[in-house]
Amino acid sequence: MTNSELLIRQARLLLPDGDFLVGDVQIRGHQITQVAAEISEAADREIDATGLTLLPGVIDPQVHFREPGQEYKEDLFTASCACAKGGVTSFLEMPNTKPLTINQAMLDDKLRRAAEKSLVNYGFFIGATADNLADILTVNPTCGIKIFMGSMHGALLVDQEALLEKIFAEGSRLIAVHAEDQARILERRQQFAGRTDPAVHSQIQDNQAALLATQLALKLSKRYRRRLHILHMSTAEEADLLRQDKPTWVTAEVTPQHLVLNTSAYETIGTLAQMNPPIRSAHDNEVLWQALRDGVIDFIATDHAPHTLEEKAKGYPSSPSGMPGVETSLAVMLTQAMQGRCTVPQVSHWMSTAVAAAYGIPNKGAIAPGYDADLVLVDLDSYRPLKREELQTKCGWSPFEGWNLTGWAVTTIVGGQVVYDQGQLNLAVRGRPLAFTNS
Repeated sequence: MTNSELLIRQARLLLPDGDFLVGDVQIRGHQITQVAAEISEAADREIDATGLTLLPGVIDPQVHFREPGQEYKEDLFTASCACAKGGVTSFLEMPNTKPLTINQAMLDDKLRRAAEKSLVNYGFFIGATADNLADILTVNPTCGIKIFMGSMHGALLVDQEALLEKIFAEGSRLIAVHAEDQARILERRQQFAGRTDPAVHSQIQDNQAALLATQLALKLSKRYRRRLHILHMSTAEEADLLRQDKPTWVTAEVTPQHLVLNTSAYETIGTLAQMNPPIRSAHDNEVLWQALRDGVIDFIATDHAPHTLEEKAKGYPSSPSGMPGVETSLAVMLTQAMQGRCTVPQVSHWMSTAVAAAYGIPNKGAIAPGYDADLVLVDLDSYRPLKREELQTKCGWSPFEGWNLTGWAVTTIVGGQVVYDQGQLNLAVRGRPLAFTNS
C-alpha cells in the first residue's frame, strides 16, 4: 500500500494538544496527510472507526526479543506479531542476545534480521563491555548504549566505577542503565542462600541495590553532563531521589508491572512474577504512580523478556527472571486510565510521544500531518479477559492472565499499512528501521 490511500473515518482521535476530536485521518504512503472533522475525498481503503479511539502507535523502548541465540523463547517475527496485536508499532531492543550486540557487525546482523522478519518498526541498543568503548561510540544506527550495572553476568556486566566512568566520560550518546548494585546483590544472595520461595527475590535484589546503582549513575551523569536514561525504575527511593535531583538531561521509565504488580503476586503466580529489578511493595507502586503523573518518571517500557513455562517451572532460584509484555501493555495501562489512575492522553504520552522525544525518533508519537502513520485503534467501551491461548508471543503466557482489560487494539497501522485488524495479522507487512536524530 505504499502509494495507496487509507482513510480512517469518525474515530475519536487524540490530537497533539491532548484534546480529542471525532473526525477523519487521511494517509498517503507511510505518512498522515490530513486530520479533520470530515474529509470529503474517497480513498482506496476506508476504515469505519465509529465508537473507537485512535492513538499514536506505542513505541516500546525496552524489549528483549531473544534473536539471535534463544529463538526457542521468542524471535523477531513472533515478537513483532505480539507487538502488532498489542498496538506497539515500534520497539527498541536490548543487546543481551547470543552473540551479544556489542559491535557494528552484530548490530548489522540484527538490522538484517529485523528487515526480513519484523512486522513493526525497530531499533537496537549497543551493549557496553569492559573493552568496547570505541565500538559503542561509533556504531550506527543505534538508539543508545546499554549498561548492565548489575543482575547480569559475563561481558555485559559493567559494575566497577572506574569502568563506568570511562564510558560516561567519552562521547555524547545516550546511556541507558540497568541500575542494580552487583556487590549488594551478591552479598544478599549469600545472606539468603537456601531460600526457594520466589518472594525472596525481592529481598535479595532489594530497594537499596537499585538505589545505590541509580545514585552512582546519576553522579557520573552529572559529572560529565552525560545524557542518562534510567531503565525500569522500580523503587520509591529512586523516585524520591529523582524528584529532588533530576538534571534536564536525565530521563527515567517505569514498567506496567512495577505499577500494577507487587510482592503479593508471588503468592498467586509464583515465579511468573520474577523479574529484574524485582516487583516491589504496594507503597512502591503508589510512589511510582505519583512520580509518573508528576513527570519525575518520563515514560513507560515493558522490559518484555520472555522465558518458557518449562524454564519458569524450575523453581527459585533456578527459574530465570523476566516476563513478556508487549502484547498487553497498552490494554493494561488503558484499563488503569478507565479506573481513574490516569487519563488516556497521559497513557499515550507515556507510551508514544515522550518516548519519541527522549530518543530523538523523528515523526513519531502524534496524529498530525507529516507524522508517520503508526497508529492504533482501540475499543474503550468493552472489556475482555486476557487468555493464554490468544497470545502471539512464543512463550505463551502472561503475568496478567485472567485480568479483565479494556483498550485492546482493534486495528494497528504501521507506516500506513494495516498490520493487524479484528484479530487478523497481515504477515506481508514489514516495519522500517528507526532513525535517531540525537544519537
